[in-house]
Amino acid sequence: MTNLKGKSAIVTGAGRGLGRAMAAGLANAGAAVALIELDKDVLDEAVKSIGKGCIGIAGDVSRPEEARMIVDETNSAFGGLHILVNNAGLGPERFRDTDRSNAKMIWEIDFTDWQLFLDVNTTGHFVMTKAVMPKLLSQGWGRIINVTTSLDTMTNFTNGAYGPSKAGAEALATMIAGGVEGTGITCNVLIPGGPADTRMISATGIYADRDKLIQPEVMVPPLLHLLSEDGSSVNNRRFRAALWDPELDANTNLKKSGDPIAWPQLGGKAIRPQGDPRGNRNTGSEGG
Repeated sequence: MTNLKGKSAIVTGAGRGLGRAMAAGLANAGAAVALIELDKDVLDEAVKSIGKGCIGIAGDVSRPEEARMIVDETNSAFGGLHILVNNAGLGPERFRDTDRSNAKMIWEIDFTDWQLFLDVNTTGHFVMTKAVMPKLLSQGWGRIINVTTSLDTMTNFTNGAYGPSKAGAEALATMIAGGVEGTGITCNVLIPGGPADTRMISATGIYADRDKLIQPEVMVPPLLHLLSEDGSSVNNRRFRAALWDPELDANTNLKKSGDPIAWPQLGGKAIRPQGDPRGNRNTGSEGG
């Protein structure tokens, strides 16, 4: 089992679902964990449930001043900061029922909802990363894990502002990963790999049987590997946790469940002038 003793982590959206499962997994591996959540009652219950080595910080991850407060309190409580799990997010249930029969078209949603989802699902990742990066760069070691979603969920026309906000988070993740290459910091994406047993999936229709959904705990084995010293060579990759088999070795799992962040294989189509360092006009390589 991965030993994270001596490491401290921030997990956003840690009061429920995927975030709570990942926070518990980190704590069980020996890490000191700051759970971040807006709902104070939910936060307090999660901290009590996980127990030793955890603190709770109520804060809005989309606000720079609160992100700095979260980082300062974590560093003060644990004497260091090494890991950021950007998990806080809002789900598509705001825009339609599970059966999608009442879905609003993208042009029908309220502007306030559009702004809210961008703030939480995209800007929150940016703001928290910006807040932790000086500390991680100064020590030459860090791990950033961003939770996004699948490509078809990003582009399904019934998902309102959820899809575009998660697509933005995916693009942001690969930009972070490219920027930290060679610094001792890594940035990877981790998703369940399908509908998960969280409040984002209402218990109706085919989802009434929650045992058929992906359970939040599947996030923990790949998460721990990516945070370990053995995971230091893994950067700019996305992993579907449901495909990670704890009975298999890490290298097999990395190949089985992983892909590049943001689907770069779909790029490379831009027509550029001769001599452009980003690609060749005739081949269309390395474009976007």
